[in-house]
Amino acid sequence: MPLRCEGNNQRLRSKLPMPIPIELIVLVISTGVSYGINLHRTYGVGIVGDIPTGLVAPAVPKVDYFLDVVGNAFAIAVVGYTITISLAKMFAMKHGYKVDSNQELIALGLSNLAGSFFHCFAVTASMSRTLVQETTGGNTQIAGSVSALVILAIILKAGELFTSLPKAILSAIVIANLKGMYKQFQDIPSLWRTNKYDLLIWLVTFISTVCLNMDIGLAVSVVFGLFTVTFRSQLPQYSILGQIPDTDLYRDTEENTMAKEISGIKIFHWNAAIYFANAELYTKALKVKMGANVDRLIKKKKKAVMKRKKGLQKVISLAKIIMAKTQMGSGLEFLANRDDVLGSLRRLSETIPNSPSLQSLGLEKLDFHSLILDFSAVSFIDTVGVKMLKNVFNEFREIEVDVYIANCPISVSRQLVSSQFFVGPISKSSLFASIHDAVIYLTSSNESGSLQEVTEI
Repeated sequence: MPLRCEGNNQRLRSKLPMPIPIELIVLVISTGVSYGINLHRTYGVGIVGDIPTGLVAPAVPKVDYFLDVVGNAFAIAVVGYTITISLAKMFAMKHGYKVDSNQELIALGLSNLAGSFFHCFAVTASMSRTLVQETTGGNTQIAGSVSALVILAIILKAGELFTSLPKAILSAIVIANLKGMYKQFQDIPSLWRTNKYDLLIWLVTFISTVCLNMDIGLAVSVVFGLFTVTFRSQLPQYSILGQIPDTDLYRDTEENTMAKEISGIKIFHWNAAIYFANAELYTKALKVKMGANVDRLIKKKKKAVMKRKKGLQKVISLAKIIMAKTQMGSGLEFLANRDDVLGSLRRLSETIPNSPSLQSLGLEKLDFHSLILDFSAVSFIDTVGVKMLKNVFNEFREIEVDVYIANCPISVSRQLVSSQFFVGPISKSSLFASIHDAVIYLTSSNESGSLQEVTEI
Protein backbone atom coordinates (compact mmCIF):
# COMPACT_ATOMS: atom_id res chain seq x y z
CA MET A 1 0.00 0.00 0.00
CA PRO A 2 1.69 3.25 -1.05
CA LEU A 3 2.20 5.74 1.73
CA ARG A 4 2.84 9.38 1.04
CA CYS A 5 3.39 12.69 2.76
CA GLU A 6 0.37 14.73 1.76
CA GLY A 7 2.09 18.11 1.54
CA ASN A 8 5.05 17.01 -0.59
CA ASN A 9 2.98 14.71 -2.77
CA GLN A 10 0.47 17.47 -3.48
CA ARG A 11 3.23 19.82 -4.66
CA LEU A 12 5.01 17.14 -6.74
CA ARG A 13 1.96 15.24 -7.99
CA SER A 14 2.46 16.28 -11.62
CA LYS A 15 6.11 15.12 -11.60
CA LEU A 16 5.78 11.84 -9.70
CA PRO A 17 4.52 8.61 -11.30
CA MET A 18 3.40 7.40 -7.87
CA PRO A 19 3.15 8.89 -4.36
CA ILE A 20 6.26 8.88 -2.17
CA PRO A 21 5.80 6.41 0.76
CA ILE A 22 7.44 8.85 3.17
CA GLU A 23 5.97 7.27 6.33
CA LEU A 24 7.21 3.82 5.31
CA ILE A 25 10.66 5.25 4.56
CA VAL A 26 10.76 6.88 8.00
CA LEU A 27 9.73 3.61 9.66
CA VAL A 28 12.42 1.60 7.87
CA ILE A 29 15.22 4.13 8.48
CA SER A 30 14.33 4.75 12.14
CA THR A 31 13.98 1.01 12.87
CA GLY A 32 17.35 0.32 11.17
CA VAL A 33 19.12 3.11 13.06
CA SER A 34 17.58 2.04 16.37
CA TYR A 35 18.59 -1.57 15.81
CA GLY A 36 22.08 -0.72 14.51
CA ILE A 37 23.24 1.50 17.38
CA ASN A 38 20.96 -0.05 20.00
CA LEU A 39 19.18 3.15 21.04
CA HIS A 40 17.19 1.39 23.74
CA ARG A 41 20.15 0.07 25.73
CA THR A 42 22.59 2.88 24.98
CA TYR A 43 20.35 5.92 25.44
CA GLY A 44 17.21 4.50 27.04
CA VAL A 45 15.01 5.33 24.04
CA GLY A 46 11.56 3.73 24.30
CA ILE A 47 10.89 1.17 21.60
CA VAL A 48 7.88 -0.91 20.64
CA GLY A 49 9.41 -4.07 22.11
CA ASP A 50 8.32 -7.63 21.63
CA ILE A 51 5.16 -8.12 19.63
CA PRO A 52 3.40 -11.47 20.28
CA THR A 53 2.94 -13.43 17.07
CA GLY A 54 0.34 -15.98 16.07
CA LEU A 55 -3.40 -16.24 16.63
CA VAL A 56 -5.20 -17.41 19.76
CA ALA A 57 -7.11 -20.66 19.36
CA PRO A 58 -10.82 -19.98 18.91
CA ALA A 59 -13.07 -20.65 21.88
CA VAL A 60 -16.74 -20.15 22.70
CA PRO A 61 -17.28 -17.11 24.98
CA LYS A 62 -18.27 -17.95 28.53
CA VAL A 63 -21.95 -17.26 29.07
CA ASP A 64 -21.38 -16.79 32.82
CA TYR A 65 -19.65 -13.47 32.15
CA PHE A 66 -22.55 -11.93 30.20
CA LEU A 67 -24.38 -10.39 33.17
CA ASP A 68 -21.13 -9.01 34.59
CA VAL A 69 -20.07 -7.23 31.41
CA VAL A 70 -23.44 -6.20 29.91
CA GLY A 71 -23.22 -2.64 31.31
CA ASN A 72 -19.68 -2.01 30.09
CA ALA A 73 -20.48 -3.75 26.80
CA PHE A 74 -23.37 -1.37 26.16
CA ALA A 75 -21.17 1.68 26.88
CA ILE A 76 -18.41 0.34 24.62
CA ALA A 77 -20.93 -0.38 21.86
CA VAL A 78 -22.35 3.16 22.01
CA VAL A 79 -18.91 4.78 22.04
CA GLY A 80 -17.58 2.51 19.28
CA TYR A 81 -20.58 3.07 17.03
CA THR A 82 -20.48 6.83 17.62
CA ILE A 83 -16.78 7.04 16.71
CA THR A 84 -17.30 4.88 13.64
CA ILE A 85 -20.30 6.76 12.28
CA SER A 86 -18.72 10.14 13.08
CA LEU A 87 -15.57 9.31 11.15
CA ALA A 88 -17.62 7.80 8.30
CA LYS A 89 -19.78 10.91 7.96
CA MET A 90 -16.76 13.21 8.21
CA PHE A 91 -15.02 11.50 5.29
CA ALA A 92 -18.31 11.09 3.42
CA MET A 93 -18.74 14.85 3.42
CA LYS A 94 -15.14 15.31 2.35
CA HIS A 95 -15.25 12.85 -0.55
CA GLY A 96 -18.91 13.18 -1.55
CA TYR A 97 -20.57 9.85 -0.79
CA LYS A 98 -23.35 8.67 1.54
CA VAL A 99 -23.13 6.54 4.67
CA ASP A 100 -25.72 3.91 5.61
CA SER A 101 -25.90 3.96 9.41
CA ASN A 102 -27.64 0.58 9.59
CA GLN A 103 -24.99 -1.02 7.42
CA GLU A 104 -22.23 0.34 9.68
CA LEU A 105 -24.02 -0.99 12.77
CA ILE A 106 -24.48 -4.45 11.23
CA ALA A 107 -20.81 -4.53 10.18
CA LEU A 108 -19.67 -3.67 13.71
CA GLY A 109 -21.98 -6.28 15.21
CA LEU A 110 -20.78 -9.05 12.92
CA SER A 111 -17.12 -8.09 13.43
CA ASN A 112 -17.46 -8.15 17.21
CA LEU A 113 -19.43 -11.40 17.06
CA ALA A 114 -16.67 -13.09 15.04
CA GLY A 115 -13.92 -11.53 17.14
CA SER A 116 -15.45 -12.76 20.40
CA PHE A 117 -14.40 -16.33 19.49
CA PHE A 118 -10.74 -15.24 19.18
CA HIS A 119 -10.46 -13.12 22.37
CA CYS A 120 -10.28 -9.94 20.30
CA PHE A 121 -10.75 -6.43 21.60
CA ALA A 122 -14.01 -4.67 20.75
CA VAL A 123 -13.97 -3.65 17.09
CA THR A 124 -14.44 -0.01 16.12
CA ALA A 125 -12.94 2.52 13.75
CA SER A 126 -9.50 3.80 14.69
CA MET A 127 -9.29 7.55 14.41
CA SER A 128 -5.53 7.62 13.91
CA ARG A 129 -5.30 4.68 11.46
CA THR A 130 -8.29 5.98 9.49
CA LEU A 131 -6.69 9.39 9.12
CA VAL A 132 -3.35 7.78 8.19
CA GLN A 133 -5.00 5.70 5.50
CA GLU A 134 -7.01 8.65 4.16
CA THR A 135 -4.02 10.97 3.97
CA THR A 136 -1.94 8.28 2.26
CA GLY A 137 -4.51 7.88 -0.50
CA GLY A 138 -6.46 4.81 0.61
CA ASN A 139 -10.04 5.54 -0.41
CA THR A 140 -11.51 2.14 -1.35
CA GLN A 141 -12.18 -1.27 0.17
CA ILE A 142 -8.98 -2.53 -1.45
CA ALA A 143 -6.98 -0.23 0.82
CA GLY A 144 -8.75 -1.70 3.84
CA SER A 145 -8.15 -5.22 2.60
CA VAL A 146 -4.43 -4.56 2.02
CA SER A 147 -4.19 -2.97 5.45
CA ALA A 148 -5.87 -6.01 7.02
CA LEU A 149 -3.48 -8.39 5.21
CA VAL A 150 -0.48 -6.36 6.38
CA ILE A 151 -1.73 -6.46 9.97
CA LEU A 152 -2.34 -10.20 9.64
CA ALA A 153 1.21 -10.71 8.36
CA ILE A 154 2.58 -8.66 11.25
CA ILE A 155 0.54 -10.65 13.77
CA LEU A 156 1.62 -14.00 12.33
CA LYS A 157 5.33 -13.40 11.65
CA ALA A 158 6.56 -9.89 10.82
CA GLY A 159 5.92 -8.38 14.23
CA GLU A 160 9.46 -9.08 15.36
CA LEU A 161 10.81 -6.81 12.58
CA PHE A 162 9.33 -3.77 14.36
CA THR A 163 10.72 -4.63 17.78
CA SER A 164 13.34 -1.85 17.63
CA LEU A 165 10.97 0.81 16.24
CA PRO A 166 11.20 3.89 18.52
CA LYS A 167 7.85 4.85 20.05
CA ALA A 168 8.62 8.50 19.33
CA ILE A 169 8.68 7.81 15.56
CA LEU A 170 5.42 5.88 15.76
CA SER A 171 3.81 8.67 17.78
CA ALA A 172 5.09 11.33 15.39
CA ILE A 173 3.50 9.56 12.41
CA VAL A 174 0.16 9.24 14.21
CA ILE A 175 0.17 12.87 15.39
CA ALA A 176 1.14 14.16 11.95
CA ASN A 177 -1.78 12.33 10.41
CA LEU A 178 -4.13 13.71 13.08
CA LYS A 179 -3.58 17.16 11.63
CA GLY A 180 -7.04 17.09 10.10
CA MET A 181 -8.60 16.51 13.52
CA TYR A 182 -6.63 19.34 15.08
CA LYS A 183 -7.84 21.65 12.35
CA GLN A 184 -11.34 21.30 13.74
CA PHE A 185 -10.37 23.89 16.35
CA GLN A 186 -10.50 26.36 13.48
CA ASP A 187 -14.27 25.78 13.40
CA ILE A 188 -14.69 27.68 16.68
CA PRO A 189 -14.55 31.22 15.16
CA SER A 190 -16.84 30.11 12.33
CA LEU A 191 -19.37 28.59 14.72
CA TRP A 192 -19.25 31.73 16.85
CA ARG A 193 -20.27 33.80 13.84
CA THR A 194 -22.83 31.40 12.39
CA ASN A 195 -24.46 29.33 15.15
CA LYS A 196 -23.68 29.78 18.82
CA TYR A 197 -25.79 26.75 19.79
CA ASP A 198 -23.57 24.46 17.72
CA LEU A 199 -20.50 26.11 19.25
CA LEU A 200 -21.84 25.45 22.73
CA ILE A 201 -22.48 21.79 21.90
CA TRP A 202 -18.96 21.54 20.43
CA LEU A 203 -17.36 22.99 23.57
CA VAL A 204 -19.44 20.89 25.99
CA THR A 205 -18.62 17.72 24.04
CA PHE A 206 -14.90 18.53 23.97
CA ILE A 207 -14.64 19.49 27.65
CA SER A 208 -16.75 16.58 28.92
CA THR A 209 -14.80 14.06 26.84
CA VAL A 210 -11.43 15.43 27.98
CA CYS A 211 -12.33 15.84 31.67
CA LEU A 212 -14.39 12.64 31.89
CA ASN A 213 -13.84 9.35 30.13
CA MET A 214 -15.16 8.70 26.64
CA ASP A 215 -18.48 7.04 27.49
CA ILE A 216 -19.54 9.52 30.19
CA GLY A 217 -18.39 12.46 28.07
CA LEU A 218 -20.40 11.16 25.14
CA ALA A 219 -23.49 10.71 27.32
CA VAL A 220 -23.14 14.26 28.63
CA SER A 221 -22.82 15.65 25.11
CA VAL A 222 -25.87 13.73 23.85
CA VAL A 223 -28.03 14.87 26.78
CA PHE A 224 -26.85 18.44 26.35
CA GLY A 225 -27.58 18.29 22.62
CA LEU A 226 -31.13 17.09 23.30
CA PHE A 227 -31.51 19.84 25.90
CA THR A 228 -30.54 22.52 23.39
CA VAL A 229 -33.04 21.10 20.86
CA THR A 230 -35.81 21.22 23.46
CA PHE A 231 -34.80 24.71 24.50
CA ARG A 232 -34.76 26.00 20.94
CA SER A 233 -38.17 24.46 20.24
CA GLN A 234 -39.55 26.63 23.05
CA LEU A 235 -38.16 29.77 21.41
CA PRO A 236 -39.43 29.52 17.84
CA GLN A 237 -39.84 32.29 15.32
CA TYR A 238 -43.31 33.65 14.66
CA SER A 239 -44.61 36.46 12.48
CA ILE A 240 -47.53 38.06 10.70
CA LEU A 241 -47.56 37.32 6.99
CA GLY A 242 -48.57 39.67 4.23
CA GLN A 243 -49.22 39.15 0.54
CA ILE A 244 -46.77 40.26 -2.11
CA PRO A 245 -48.95 42.19 -4.59
CA ASP A 246 -50.25 40.27 -7.62
CA THR A 247 -48.80 36.96 -6.40
CA ASP A 248 -49.83 34.04 -4.20
CA LEU A 249 -46.72 34.50 -2.05
CA TYR A 250 -46.98 35.44 1.62
CA ARG A 251 -43.98 36.68 3.57
CA ASP A 252 -43.14 38.23 6.93
CA THR A 253 -44.29 41.84 6.87
CA GLU A 254 -41.44 42.93 9.14
CA GLU A 255 -38.69 41.44 6.97
CA ASN A 256 -40.17 41.99 3.51
CA THR A 257 -41.26 45.53 2.70
CA MET A 258 -43.22 44.33 -0.34
CA ALA A 259 -45.49 42.11 1.76
CA LYS A 260 -48.70 43.91 2.74
CA GLU A 261 -51.36 42.74 5.17
CA ILE A 262 -54.78 42.00 3.71
CA SER A 263 -57.58 44.18 5.02
CA GLY A 264 -59.68 42.34 7.59
CA ILE A 265 -57.47 39.24 7.63
CA LYS A 266 -54.55 38.31 9.89
CA ILE A 267 -52.15 35.51 8.91
CA PHE A 268 -50.06 34.07 11.74
CA HIS A 269 -46.99 31.93 11.00
CA TRP A 270 -45.22 29.64 13.51
CA ASN A 271 -42.12 27.63 12.56
CA ALA A 272 -42.09 24.84 15.15
CA ALA A 273 -44.11 21.90 16.41
CA ILE A 274 -46.87 22.58 18.93
CA TYR A 275 -46.62 20.45 22.05
CA PHE A 276 -46.80 20.71 25.84
CA ALA A 277 -43.54 22.64 26.19
CA ASN A 278 -44.51 25.55 23.93
CA ALA A 279 -48.32 25.40 23.67
CA GLU A 280 -48.79 28.30 26.09
CA LEU A 281 -46.11 30.29 24.28
CA TYR A 282 -48.00 29.77 21.01
CA THR A 283 -51.14 31.35 22.49
CA LYS A 284 -49.23 34.28 23.95
CA ALA A 285 -47.31 34.95 20.73
CA LEU A 286 -50.51 34.77 18.68
CA LYS A 287 -52.32 37.30 20.86
CA VAL A 288 -49.33 39.64 20.93
CA LYS A 289 -49.14 39.67 17.12
CA MET A 290 -52.83 40.56 16.81
CA GLY A 291 -52.12 44.19 17.69
CA ALA A 292 -54.87 44.28 20.34
CA ASN A 293 -55.39 43.02 23.88
CA VAL A 294 -57.55 40.01 23.10
CA ASP A 295 -57.84 38.80 26.71
CA ARG A 296 -58.92 42.24 27.88
CA LEU A 297 -61.60 42.46 25.18
CA ILE A 298 -62.96 39.04 26.16
CA LYS A 299 -63.13 40.12 29.81
CA LYS A 300 -64.94 43.31 28.87
CA LYS A 301 -67.50 41.37 26.88
CA LYS A 302 -68.12 38.93 29.71
CA LYS A 303 -68.56 41.81 32.18
CA ALA A 304 -70.99 43.57 29.81
CA VAL A 305 -73.02 40.38 29.38
CA MET A 306 -73.15 39.84 33.14
CA LYS A 307 -74.17 43.46 33.68
CA ARG A 308 -77.01 43.09 31.17
CA LYS A 309 -78.18 39.87 32.80
CA LYS A 310 -78.20 41.53 36.21
CA GLY A 311 -80.26 44.41 34.79
CA LEU A 312 -82.79 41.97 33.37
CA GLN A 313 -83.00 40.15 36.68
CA LYS A 314 -83.71 43.44 38.44
CA VAL A 315 -86.54 44.17 36.01
CA ILE A 316 -87.99 40.70 36.57
CA SER A 317 -87.79 41.13 40.35
CA LEU A 318 -89.48 44.52 40.14
CA ALA A 319 -92.20 43.06 37.96
CA LYS A 320 -92.83 40.31 40.49
CA ILE A 321 -93.20 42.90 43.24
CA ILE A 322 -95.70 44.91 41.17
CA MET A 323 -97.65 41.79 40.37
CA ALA A 324 -97.71 40.82 44.05
CA LYS A 325 -99.06 44.26 45.02
CA THR A 326 -101.69 44.32 42.30
CA GLN A 327 -102.80 40.89 43.33
CA MET A 328 -104.24 42.49 46.47
CA GLY A 329 -106.68 44.48 44.34
CA SER A 330 -109.67 43.27 42.41
CA GLY A 331 -109.34 40.26 40.18
CA LEU A 332 -109.92 42.22 36.98
CA GLU A 333 -107.37 44.87 37.96
CA PHE A 334 -104.80 42.15 38.75
CA LEU A 335 -105.32 40.46 35.43
CA ALA A 336 -104.96 43.72 33.54
CA ASN A 337 -101.74 44.67 35.37
CA ARG A 338 -100.36 41.19 34.93
CA ASP A 339 -100.93 41.32 31.19
CA ASP A 340 -99.20 44.72 31.00
CA VAL A 341 -96.20 43.48 32.97
CA LEU A 342 -95.87 40.28 30.95
CA GLY A 343 -96.09 42.29 27.76
CA SER A 344 -93.33 44.63 28.95
CA LEU A 345 -91.10 41.67 29.88
CA ARG A 346 -91.74 40.06 26.51
CA ARG A 347 -90.79 43.23 24.66
CA LEU A 348 -87.68 43.62 26.84
CA SER A 349 -86.56 40.05 26.17
CA GLU A 350 -87.00 40.58 22.43
CA THR A 351 -84.60 43.54 22.53
CA ILE A 352 -81.87 41.42 24.15
CA PRO A 353 -80.37 38.94 21.65
CA ASN A 354 -79.45 35.42 22.71
CA SER A 355 -75.86 36.03 21.55
CA PRO A 356 -75.05 39.70 22.12
CA SER A 357 -72.48 41.16 19.76
CA LEU A 358 -69.68 43.54 20.65
CA GLN A 359 -71.54 46.36 18.97
CA SER A 360 -74.76 45.72 20.93
CA LEU A 361 -72.72 45.74 24.15
CA GLY A 362 -71.07 49.03 23.25
CA LEU A 363 -67.62 47.51 22.73
CA GLU A 364 -65.24 48.26 19.88
CA LYS A 365 -64.61 45.46 17.38
CA LEU A 366 -61.18 44.43 16.15
CA ASP A 367 -59.96 45.68 12.79
CA PHE A 368 -60.00 42.16 11.31
CA HIS A 369 -62.73 39.55 11.00
CA SER A 370 -60.68 36.45 10.13
CA LEU A 371 -57.49 34.81 11.41
CA ILE A 372 -55.51 32.29 9.35
CA LEU A 373 -53.05 30.02 11.18
CA ASP A 374 -50.21 28.93 8.89
CA PHE A 375 -49.30 25.33 9.83
CA SER A 376 -46.76 24.77 7.04
CA ALA A 377 -43.88 24.47 9.55
CA VAL A 378 -45.80 22.57 12.25
CA SER A 379 -44.41 19.03 12.12
CA PHE A 380 -46.60 17.58 14.87
CA ILE A 381 -49.07 18.52 17.60
CA ASP A 382 -49.78 16.66 20.84
CA THR A 383 -52.86 16.47 23.08
CA VAL A 384 -51.94 19.62 25.00
CA GLY A 385 -51.46 21.46 21.70
CA VAL A 386 -54.89 20.33 20.45
CA LYS A 387 -56.58 21.60 23.62
CA MET A 388 -54.75 24.90 23.28
CA LEU A 389 -55.86 25.19 19.65
CA LYS A 390 -59.49 24.62 20.67
CA ASN A 391 -59.18 27.45 23.20
CA VAL A 392 -57.81 29.71 20.47
CA PHE A 393 -60.82 28.99 18.24
CA ASN A 394 -63.28 29.55 21.10
CA GLU A 395 -61.65 32.71 22.43
CA PHE A 396 -61.53 34.39 19.03
CA ARG A 397 -65.14 33.42 18.41
CA GLU A 398 -65.95 35.37 21.56
CA ILE A 399 -64.68 38.52 19.88
CA GLU A 400 -66.28 37.75 16.49
CA VAL A 401 -63.18 36.54 14.65
CA ASP A 402 -63.28 33.39 12.49
CA VAL A 403 -60.20 31.16 12.75
CA TYR A 404 -58.92 29.00 9.90
CA ILE A 405 -55.95 26.65 9.41
CA ALA A 406 -53.91 26.63 6.19
CA ASN A 407 -51.04 24.45 4.90
CA CYS A 408 -51.77 21.78 7.51
CA PRO A 409 -49.59 18.65 6.99
CA ILE A 410 -51.45 15.36 6.62
CA SER A 411 -49.93 13.95 9.82
CA VAL A 412 -51.08 16.97 11.83
CA SER A 413 -54.53 16.83 10.21
CA ARG A 414 -54.87 13.17 11.18
CA GLN A 415 -53.86 13.99 14.72
CA LEU A 416 -56.54 16.70 14.90
CA VAL A 417 -59.18 14.28 13.62
CA SER A 418 -58.16 11.51 16.04
CA SER A 419 -58.21 14.02 18.90
CA GLN A 420 -61.82 14.95 17.98
CA PHE A 421 -60.85 18.52 17.24
CA PHE A 422 -63.46 18.90 14.51
CA VAL A 423 -66.41 18.34 16.82
CA GLY A 424 -69.13 20.83 17.65
CA PRO A 425 -68.69 24.38 16.38
CA ILE A 426 -65.32 23.59 14.74
CA SER A 427 -65.69 21.85 11.39
CA LYS A 428 -63.33 20.64 8.69
CA SER A 429 -64.39 23.63 6.59
CA SER A 430 -61.85 25.55 8.69
CA LEU A 431 -59.04 23.74 6.84
CA PHE A 432 -57.56 25.13 3.62
CA ALA A 433 -54.90 23.65 1.37
CA SER A 434 -52.98 26.94 1.18
CA ILE A 435 -52.99 30.45 2.56
CA HIS A 436 -53.97 31.86 -0.82
CA ASP A 437 -57.04 29.60 -1.02
CA ALA A 438 -58.18 30.79 2.40
CA VAL A 439 -57.60 34.45 1.49
CA ILE A 440 -59.59 34.13 -1.75
CA TYR A 441 -62.48 32.45 0.06
CA LEU A 442 -62.60 35.00 2.88
CA THR A 443 -62.22 37.97 0.57
CA SER A 444 -65.01 36.84 -1.75
CA SER A 445 -67.28 35.94 1.18
CA ASN A 446 -66.74 39.30 2.82
CA GLU A 447 -67.40 41.20 -0.39
CA SER A 448 -70.64 39.32 -1.07
CA GLY A 449 -71.79 39.79 2.51
CA SER A 450 -72.26 36.07 3.05
CA LEU A 451 -69.59 35.62 5.70
CA GLN A 452 -71.07 33.28 8.27
CA GLU A 453 -71.57 34.75 11.75
CA VAL A 454 -69.97 32.85 14.61
CA THR A 455 -71.88 31.69 17.68
CA GLU A 456 -70.98 33.49 20.89
CA ILE A 457 -70.32 31.38 23.95
